[in-house]
Amino acid sequence: MNKIAIITGSSKGIGAATAIRLASEGYDICVNYLSNDVAAKDVVETVKTYDVNAISVKADISSEKEVEMLFQAVDQKLGTPFALVNNAGILFKQSRVVEMTAERINRVLMTNVTGCFLCCKEAITRMSTKNGGHGGVIVNVSSAASRIGSSGEYVDYAASKGAVDTLTLGLASEVAEEGIRVNCVRPGFIYTDMHKSGGEPNRVDRLKEFLPIKRGGQPEEVAAAISWLVSSESSYTTGSFIEVSGGR
Repeated sequence: MNKIAIITGSSKGIGAATAIRLASEGYDICVNYLSNDVAAKDVVETVKTYDVNAISVKADISSEKEVEMLFQAVDQKLGTPFALVNNAGILFKQSRVVEMTAERINRVLMTNVTGCFLCCKEAITRMSTKNGGHGGVIVNVSSAASRIGSSGEYVDYAASKGAVDTLTLGLASEVAEEGIRVNCVRPGFIYTDMHKSGGEPNRVDRLKEFLPIKRGGQPEEVAAAISWLVSSESSYTTGSFIEVSGGR
């Protein structure tokens, strides 16, 4: 029987690359998405070429009810998840803090922080050996922004990822004795559509020369790090971070 992985925000970018990578390693996959049905179905079809089971589930992870429905759908259609990759995240147009509204800040925090907590809660309920589960792995997708701060652009987004970092550390200690490992990757300048949301689709090309490695990263390079953290090869690793950021 294949192990089951849930990847939030996996209709495109890093999430899609992770779904495909884990499928290639024999995982049954749940592709979670917010609105792009066509893209999610395309990822599911690609995943199925690896002879694994796959479903797509539309759910807004900032909603507790929809997160519960997401995990219930996986229970019914695939089984008990072994891996959760908290990849879903949002940002808005580049802005200074003095120009940000409470609505914007709260929307970022609800998805990037609360959503991550809610998904972890549901996963732990199923994975924990204290609840009769068989253990599992959680990988949080943070950002190099949590270390750098993203001044003048996305301080709200960077702060939300700082919270994800802290969640990783605290939760890893909290559930280690329950057979669950919790780790984190921090991508840097990666070629994804997220930069369009910030109003600068070519942001990676503008900034890549400031990196020691002098290029932007690909979603597949982040997926490779996530794959290792999910695998048994990292069985003695929890509460740890992998920087996938070109040296910065």
